Amino acid sequence: MKYLFIAPLLVFLSNSSMAQDVFEVEENDTIKKLAPVVIIAKQQSPERMPEVKENVLFSGKKNEVLKLSNINGNFTTNNAREVFSRIPGVTIWENEGSGIQINVGVRGLSPNRSWELNTRQNGYDISSDVFGYPEAYYNPPLEAVETIELVRGGASLQFGPQFGGMLNYVLKRETKKKFSFETQNTVGSYGLMSSYNSIGGKFKKFSYFVYNHSRSADGWRANSAYTVRNTHAFVEYRFTENTKISAEYTNMDYQMQQAGGLTDAQFAINPRQSLRERNWFGTPWNVFSLHFDTKTKNNFSSSTKFFGLIGERNSVGFTATPNVEDVINPDTNAYANRRVDRDYYNNLGLENRNIYTYKLGQINNNLAFGVRMYKANTQRVQDGKGTTGSGFDLSVDGRYARDLHFTTENSAFFAENQFKITEKFSVTPGFRFEYIKNTGEGRFGISGGNDLAFPDKTISRSKPLFGLGLEYKFRTTNIYANITQAFRPVLFSDLTPPAVTDAIDPNLKDASGYNADIGFRGLFKNFLNFDFSLFYLSYTNRIGGIRQFVNNDPTQGTFLYRTNLGETVNKGIEGFANLNITRLFGIEKPYGNLDFFASVSFIDSRYTDFKIFSTTGTAPNTSITATNLAGNRVENAPRYIHNFGISWSNNAISTTMQYRMSGQIFTDATNTTTASANGVTGLLADYRVMDASAEYTFLKNYNLRAGINNVLNQHYATRRAGGYPGPGILPGEGRTCYISVGAKL
Repeated sequence: MKYLFIAPLLVFLSNSSMAQDVFEVEENDTIKKLAPVVIIAKQQSPERMPEVKENVLFSGKKNEVLKLSNINGNFTTNNAREVFSRIPGVTIWENEGSGIQINVGVRGLSPNRSWELNTRQNGYDISSDVFGYPEAYYNPPLEAVETIELVRGGASLQFGPQFGGMLNYVLKRETKKKFSFETQNTVGSYGLMSSYNSIGGKFKKFSYFVYNHSRSADGWRANSAYTVRNTHAFVEYRFTENTKISAEYTNMDYQMQQAGGLTDAQFAINPRQSLRERNWFGTPWNVFSLHFDTKTKNNFSSSTKFFGLIGERNSVGFTATPNVEDVINPDTNAYANRRVDRDYYNNLGLENRNIYTYKLGQINNNLAFGVRMYKANTQRVQDGKGTTGSGFDLSVDGRYARDLHFTTENSAFFAENQFKITEKFSVTPGFRFEYIKNTGEGRFGISGGNDLAFPDKTISRSKPLFGLGLEYKFRTTNIYANITQAFRPVLFSDLTPPAVTDAIDPNLKDASGYNADIGFRGLFKNFLNFDFSLFYLSYTNRIGGIRQFVNNDPTQGTFLYRTNLGETVNKGIEGFANLNITRLFGIEKPYGNLDFFASVSFIDSRYTDFKIFSTTGTAPNTSITATNLAGNRVENAPRYIHNFGISWSNNAISTTMQYRMSGQIFTDATNTTTASANGVTGLLADYRVMDASAEYTFLKNYNLRAGINNVLNQHYATRRAGGYPGPGILPGEGRTCYISVGAKL
């Protein structure tokens, strides 16, 4: 029991150090072999992908791999601030402290449910609709995750067209023992209770892995209680050493009370307060997949994934801005009816990836190619008249005002070839051909008891994308460069006008552009891990609204016409370095590993062209004024994001202290500085947050973990919301603590 007191004290030092010495690298095609090592501590993170892994070609692409067993952090509540601290340029939205949804973006792109990233689990899609509604309402519990892989914009050719790149959560597997058991049980501030339990094993040709994660808490803010459960099952059969088939299924269900947003005045008085006790959100989620992998020859391997998703997005609440009270009406002696919105998702997809290795002269070259087919169906019912109660009740009185049905059909082919000019220098050109068809139909509203039909929409397009990667290797470092086209398909929300009087451009185009990187990365001797790069992201054909006169007649009022209006450019510097101080001075054996790490990014995100329109006066004296936002900063894009940390570890103890600095952000495209009375728009100040964590391993298989998030109890906010889960300013969590006991048997 004395170690319960030691762990919190050691929290103020820190972890994540190198696990092994760096030896001479022997290269054979795409496989890097290291000399035998003696592990004395945790290894550096992030790592980088090899040239080829699991039928994916990574040569010339900026990528990071976070091995979570080598990182200290609050995995129980999926604390993204700690987990992604070693990856530069990651913006994080902290709506609340449950961690049920991880909201991350890169390079100044919106973090909203990671929708600018192609979000995957074990290589297959987990978002609602990859093209029509790419929000990720589900992510696995990090206690079940082995690694997190992030490939920046260069991922668009092999994984899809998203500007942000690809984010993949790779789950744990047991590959050695016949039977293994892992448990991690956590208690923490504000009623946090969590239990993760898994079993797995390998017997002859069969492998299996099953886990269940259950978590609940009352929340740091009032009215922010939640319960969540994640269950996952995996089974694999190996026909031969090179051919296997596997299946997996994930089920998640949660109920989360949403504390709602605040005005700036309310936030200043007490950020923990909540003015909404009747707002709820829930998302039952089912994801399944079937994988077939084979290597038919020494130079050819293939992987095919069949996957699907059945899920829902359910919300009920009083959605007025925070300066409007939710009170009992004295005439009815009841609260106002809440609004109910629901989505139903049914998706199926198939993705095939192949690697063919061939010789040009005496050097092996790699061709990556594959196909994808995908179909998604979304039913969206909105603006239902809910109950006047306070619980999570999704029943409605009468019909939903909106009842829409959207579909997405997608087929794609890609190919990238790594031409090795020499053993050190490679050139990787590639292309992707994408066909996407979106449809929309249904009821847009009800007026006078009559249905208002949603005009049937069909958008079909074929998109070729091209890219080029370069990489030059030194002994343990390399220079890389990449330029790749990307696009963002028109979303369902873009096809749905805010009001029945508004209109959508029938020739609405997908947003398009490209990502470019150039950088230098690798290991220097045995004590420095680094990656420094420049990036440029062009994002054109952004969608906005033009205010126009009805029938070109000022006497008839105006309507909003949604069309392609503008362009933004995000550019900047990203850098990461991990310096093992004790290895630098050759004193790690008696003193363990002392590391200092830093991830820094400077981001300049601006509109280069974006027209906006405003109206003054009333009919027939209405006038429309056009202005341009050129030069304005892109909303929700901080000018800098820096993370600094220090860590110490030996065979039994690892500790981490880290400090995050994030710059101020504008929350609307007009760059409004003064906060609105309802808290929906206005500048958000920069913030500084410190986190500390530690782990003690004893009796070989047991661990004790502890941590403090927001050590200095700073009051800050990372976002404002115009709707769910607000509206208004959404506070980040204050100081919270946790302690956890686990075992691996």
